[in-house]
Amino acid sequence: MLIRRTADTMLVFVDYEHADGRTSEYGERIQAARTWITYRLEDLSGMPCHLVRYDRISQSLLDRLDARAIFISGNSISPSAYDPAAVEPIHTILRETPLPVFGFCGGFQLLAHALGSAVISLAPRPEDAEDESMVITGDGSTFEFGYHPIDLAPGSASHPLLTGVGDHAVFRHAHGLHVSAPPDGFATLASTSATPIQMAVHAERKIVGTQFHPEYWTDEHSAGKTMIANFLNWAGIQIP
Repeated sequence: MLIRRTADTMLVFVDYEHADGRTSEYGERIQAARTWITYRLEDLSGMPCHLVRYDRISQSLLDRLDARAIFISGNSISPSAYDPAAVEPIHTILRETPLPVFGFCGGFQLLAHALGSAVISLAPRPEDAEDESMVITGDGSTFEFGYHPIDLAPGSASHPLLTGVGDHAVFRHAHGLHVSAPPDGFATLASTSATPIQMAVHAERKIVGTQFHPEYWTDEHSAGKTMIANFLNWAGIQIP
């Protein structure tokens, strides 16, 4: 069923950044990116998008906005830094909402944690590794970074979310953590050598999480734009 827009219908974009991230060296850049992504979602969907912090979202807000889908941003701070009481309301929403949901990177990790999966560090990079996407940070941790292709799982290319994306589409990566196993009911659609679960989908609930960042598409690497447009269509939202 296609959802036709009304004057009050909105998308909701949840900013999952911790307060420490907003005041960090890159805090201003992070906050500017949230606004930029909000506008990208508006331009792509043709409907308003409401940006809200992760600890200020509520079911009553979703109802007042007549929300039609939820997007969740990435983050720059370890999940262990978050106050459990502050994330429990959004955990509850993610466990119970009938709305379509798309989690980007840390947003996927938040989603997976809410649904019972663990979030762990990437495995150490092998000494003989030639994978240019894997880098070692200053503290010795493994990080997957840059614009690199993903590998689709066998048979997943026909999924509606992947229409027009291509077999080895390039997306932005920027993470040192990943989801250890897909939550119950989720199927893994893509991986990389560093991250076994790069994309997982719950078909019945219309929920998708990506460890990569489709929202950071570029003119050269535009697959993320295609994927988000596919998500909106998959969620029943009629786009221009």
